[in-house]
Amino acid sequence: MTKLYQKLIKLCPSETEIRKELKKVTATVPEFPDKHLLMKILRSIDLTSLNTTDNKSHIIHLTGKVNSISGRFSNIPNVAAICVYPNFVPVVKEKLTAKSVKIAAVAGAFPSSQTFRAIKLAECKMAIEAGADEIDIVISVGAFLGNDFAAVADEIREIREAAGEKHLKIIIESGLLGDYENIFKASMIAMDAGADFIKTSTGKTSISATPEAAFVMCRAISDFFNETGIKVGFKAAGGIVNPADAVYYYYVVKYCLGEEWLNNRLFRIGASRLANNILAEISGSNNDYF
Repeated sequence: MTKLYQKLIKLCPSETEIRKELKKVTATVPEFPDKHLLMKILRSIDLTSLNTTDNKSHIIHLTGKVNSISGRFSNIPNVAAICVYPNFVPVVKEKLTAKSVKIAAVAGAFPSSQTFRAIKLAECKMAIEAGADEIDIVISVGAFLGNDFAAVADEIREIREAAGEKHLKIIIESGLLGDYENIFKASMIAMDAGADFIKTSTGKTSISATPEAAFVMCRAISDFFNETGIKVGFKAAGGIVNPADAVYYYYVVKYCLGEEWLNNRLFRIGASRLANNILAEISGSNNDYF
């Protein structure tokens, strides 16, 4: 592992500090978020469809909804990206007309990350060749829990090189890592290996995003930035359905990283149902647009 990693890994916050700091975050969160804040969060959503039952018709329908949002809702921003399995990237690429919306693909044997490294690399390259702007991959959780940190880092570096200038989001699967020190450690490994974003979860495990994991990851981002000057983004994902939860993650990022991170270049939320619930809060009526 690099000297940078060895230096920064010592900065992991204690459980007592995490709880203390999250109380401060809670005190800053508005009870009733205004529409402007909700629209900022909507603009940061990776609108996600990662179902076993997904098919071409479903993805075409979802993409069409994204294309039409400005015509359906006045003065409402679009989402940040559409996130799909890699085989559906060509479908989104063909149908997407909303200029500001990126195409994100999960790849690298998502969600288990259990296959040959060559296959992971090939899948990432194929997704990019098909038109993906962003790639979301999962760390080799098994290797990490087996303390083979060098293998985890080397794999990320190889995929980083294969991805070129495309945004690479590294999912650390925080709910499987066991403790806050491991969440901090996985975050540092990912950033040191070239991640553009670190992301909490796949949404495919029993424990996904939590405020505690988000705080630890954002603290790691802050420490990494203070040492290197490199801004790494944060993505919360997994079980984020209610606007109130999304607002809380927004304020965790604000507290740890400041206003500079509160845009969709550095802050994302991966979700499927959240977008409808935010639209409902903004419009004041039930909404199932997406």
